[in-house]
Amino acid sequence: MWKELYAARNVRPSFHSPLGVFGGLLYTGLFYILGRGKEPWTLKHGGRDADRLKPASQCKPIAYPKPDGEISFDLLSSVALTGTNHEHDQPPHLTLKDDSVPVEKNYAVFNGPEGHFCPAGVYEYVPLEAGDGVRLQINAQNCIHCKTCDIKCPSQNINWVVPEAGGGPAYDGM
Repeated sequence: MWKELYAARNVRPSFHSPLGVFGGLLYTGLFYILGRGKEPWTLKHGGRDADRLKPASQCKPIAYPKPDGEISFDLLSSVALTGTNHEHDQPPHLTLKDDSVPVEKNYAVFNGPEGHFCPAGVYEYVPLEAGDGVRLQINAQNCIHCKTCDIKCPSQNINWVVPEAGGGPAYDGM
């Protein structure tokens, strides 16, 4: 696995070069496909993924098609296929450093990116029971341990720790 990761180390950073997407395609074609990642240098990423998130006001909303149940499936059906299991009496493995940040910063500026980047629907903004507004609900039982929240949260407010008793997805046979 290390050899594969090392060979592909420059693919993603090449797309963030001054040459852009086409430069990244050209670089990947030349050095990864032909040279198998044997170039003697390593490109830098140039920053954290979380720092590249744009405010919602600068983006167009995306209208995703509804899952058809044949080729595409709803989120919870896909999570069920992972065989994810967490003990119900264990301490939470996903916590917030500051409970006010998700609504005051992430939701206000970025339209709640946690609800979009998590592939398992762990983070969900739900309406408050009393009054207007929303709150962040964490559905930790859905977590598939991809750690995307650790990488993409713009405020770096989510604390991800390994759950007790080896809980999580059943990645047998991968």
